[in-house]
Amino acid sequence: MSSQPAPSFPVGERANAKRRYEVTEADLPLACPLPEMTLWNSHPRIYLPIVDDGGETLCPYCGSTFVLKRSGT
Repeated sequence: MSSQPAPSFPVGERANAKRRYEVTEADLPLACPLPEMTLWNSHPRIYLPIVDDGGETLCPYCGSTFVLKRSGT
């Protein structure tokens, strides 16, 4: 069992349904599609650098933007 907090995304959300996702440090390491997303018709899961890229990154497969929302901001 995992001791991580519950995901900040609706469970079962269709993969790549939105173009902008806010993630927290609890969601790291960041992968697209997100683990909570239904993967039936999406691209292969890839890990995306976000911390070293200024807190924002773009998925090269689907074009989704991920923004790191740091605690206290």
